[in-house]
Amino acid sequence: MKEATIFGEDQATGNDKVYNTLNLGPTHPSTHGIFQNVLKLDGEIIVDAEPTIGYIHRAFEKIAEKRPYYQVTPLTDRMNYCSAPINNIGWHMTVEKLLQVEMPKKVDYMRVIIMELARIADHLVCNTVLGVDSGALTGFTYMFQERERIYDMYEEVCGARLTTNIGRIGGFERDFNKDFRKKLETFLKEFPARFEEFDRLLTRNRIFMDRVIGVGKISAERALEYSFAGPNLRAAGVDYDVRVMTPYSSYQDFDFVIPVGTDGDTFDRYMVRQNEIRESLKIIKAAYEGMPEGNHYADCPEFYLPKKQEVYTTIEALIWHFKIIMGEVDLPKGEVYHSVEGANGELGFYLISDGGRQPYRLHFRRPCFIYYQAYPELIRGQMLSDAIMTMSSMNVIAGELDA
Repeated sequence: MKEATIFGEDQATGNDKVYNTLNLGPTHPSTHGIFQNVLKLDGEIIVDAEPTIGYIHRAFEKIAEKRPYYQVTPLTDRMNYCSAPINNIGWHMTVEKLLQVEMPKKVDYMRVIIMELARIADHLVCNTVLGVDSGALTGFTYMFQERERIYDMYEEVCGARLTTNIGRIGGFERDFNKDFRKKLETFLKEFPARFEEFDRLLTRNRIFMDRVIGVGKISAERALEYSFAGPNLRAAGVDYDVRVMTPYSSYQDFDFVIPVGTDGDTFDRYMVRQNEIRESLKIIKAAYEGMPEGNHYADCPEFYLPKKQEVYTTIEALIWHFKIIMGEVDLPKGEVYHSVEGANGELGFYLISDGGRQPYRLHFRRPCFIYYQAYPELIRGQMLSDAIMTMSSMNVIAGELDA
């Protein structure tokens, strides 16, 4: 049966050439039931692709306009849920920028530790699943035990594991407790050897290398034209990292290297994330060993919940507690943009306040949404089996793609 939409003229023979149309998603496991790619195939070669999103759109930006500022936090950790604390803390810093609140050095260092743990967890998911997609399951089972250890540390800080709602505008709910410190010390001691074992299992594996080298390539120029950021941009050879270009949360205090690739292919994206895990470990260790003394919160009683004991014993704390919980605190008018280096790249928050109790307008710069637009270009001319490898190496997180 011939259909005009899937036929083209073979220039070499002058005859009609048959193309096949294939839905890669939304039911394919690697597309998470969320996004569809309509592929045009010449045998097993991808001639063209058309992505479709919108299956999970949750209107977070509009919901935020009807919520007090502190209640926006649970919306953010449902974007990139593989590294939720980075989203939470990025939002808190955006509001603090509007309030012009100065954070104690201790809060900065605590945030750095949590954010870098989240980066490691996110990169572990990406690279181990990339191994699974090439048929290598062992590294996945090894490293998911390590990810669970990171989640155990989240639990000590906020009581949650995946959608963390971690921290507050103005700092943290509580200081790191002794159990968190013990778990962190054990992790810093034991994780490097286990991670290097995973690296030896996969990185120089001949089958894995054949599946990823030269697959899904993008040049530095095209990556910049698409507004790539994060590991996907650095894999193409551009050494842009928000933590270095516009430091926040005292990242300027730490000495770390920005891993950069050369070819912008699937292997480079994998290697950039592998090396970023090593650098994150260095940052966490330096922040933990150099943790300053002081409070785990800023001096901003209008926005930061007072201690329970003070609420029970002083009228001032009781009043502020009531006003904050009931969402009765007005924020100053203003327009701010703040970005952090999320696990997938520059995660930005554009906030407009009209002086009320909820954001007047809020826009999330979601890196997945931006670089997924390049997916058809990356897989065009590739084999069908390369399409999944490319998608996995880009680390397209459904919640961040389509918030």
